[in-house]
Amino acid sequence: MEKLEVIVYSSTGCPYCEKVKAFLKEHGIEFEERNASIHKEYFDQLKERKIFGTPATLINGKLVLGFQEKKFNKLLGLSETTPASVTPPTQVEAPEETADNIFQPVNQRVLDEVYDFVTIGGGPAGASAAVYAARGKLKTLVIDKAPKAGTLAITHKIANYPGVREEVTGLELLTRMQAQAKDFGAEFVRSTVLSVNFSDEIKKIEIAEGTIQAKSVFIAVGAKAPSSKIKGEEEFTGRGVSYCSTCDAAFYQDQVVAVVGDNDEAIHEAETLAKYCKEVKILIPTEQLKGDADLSSLEANPKVKIFRRHRVREILGTDNVEKIVVLTDKKEEQIWDVDGIFLYLGGMKPGTDFLNGAVMRDEEGYVLVDEYLRTNIDGVFAGGDARRTPIKQAVISAADGAIAALSAEQHVNKRTKLRPQYS
Repeated sequence: MEKLEVIVYSSTGCPYCEKVKAFLKEHGIEFEERNASIHKEYFDQLKERKIFGTPATLINGKLVLGFQEKKFNKLLGLSETTPASVTPPTQVEAPEETADNIFQPVNQRVLDEVYDFVTIGGGPAGASAAVYAARGKLKTLVIDKAPKAGTLAITHKIANYPGVREEVTGLELLTRMQAQAKDFGAEFVRSTVLSVNFSDEIKKIEIAEGTIQAKSVFIAVGAKAPSSKIKGEEEFTGRGVSYCSTCDAAFYQDQVVAVVGDNDEAIHEAETLAKYCKEVKILIPTEQLKGDADLSSLEANPKVKIFRRHRVREILGTDNVEKIVVLTDKKEEQIWDVDGIFLYLGGMKPGTDFLNGAVMRDEEGYVLVDEYLRTNIDGVFAGGDARRTPIKQAVISAADGAIAALSAEQHVNKRTKLRPQYS
């Protein structure tokens, strides 16, 4: 087998860098890490290659930007079914809990079981529900098709989750929740739900491997962004297109960048970039910001220019981003010179299409529930971003999970009222 030379250029606090390193470790691949946020020589090496973001991985000289599992498998000679961990036990101390060892493949035992409680989705709502349900002695199963791809999992920094005083990545926080549920006896499997049948007392959940059976079900699939990308976005990802100021802001010292978005994340990222950049142009596609986002701090910053009702049509450049095509509020196309563009576009929609008519949903696909998160079908609950909440926050989704699990415990054990867990 050809000897592999693997170099990972990383940044402190970059969640995608952690994904790359975890992937390589899990597959027993030795690599050299070059932290570009600590060592200026590594930062300069990336700039010389016209790479303006991390992670950047060189595999025998071939570049992989970001975390691209299929490309890693191909360049490293791994099959997509390679076990998650092939490192000899002597090389690892007690393995840390990760999504890859919490979530297991579906086997026949899972298909033969009738679970008390099944949550479709392993994000903060599903994981929190699993903690409460499993601790309440319900036989609990969590199904998730992509445990590391949800909204919380790809959030690069969480600093306001109650009880967690240190800053953590979304994936770290989520993994802690899932590991806690696993400690109480919950099972986690990775699979895609194709359809559901809630017409009988025992609910049926169809997945590719067969049928999951459950006495109660919690719909906690979260929301997803539209798949359409800006023209040029994919081509220049890592070469001027970025999604994380923590990872990449230092690459734009004294340069001009655009930030695109209408949410709180876009505002905070623009604030961070203004500490490094000569100028930050924030393009807000709509007239109003979403949620509780507040522009006042940016309006007072002389390095920031705000453009409402401006949209990016195309990203242009040769080896890296050089210009963007902007549709102004006057419906005129303009070409702006920028050195980089940071994208925080929303447009999240609940991923509930697989339900079809199994439960009642509104015109946008949100599941309709009452105060106990009960749907119109007895024994079926919904929460988190699958229902219409006043604002989307991990702590609200986690609270929904607790309510849904306690409601499910009442249903399964045929109690007259909810029984709280005090200790």
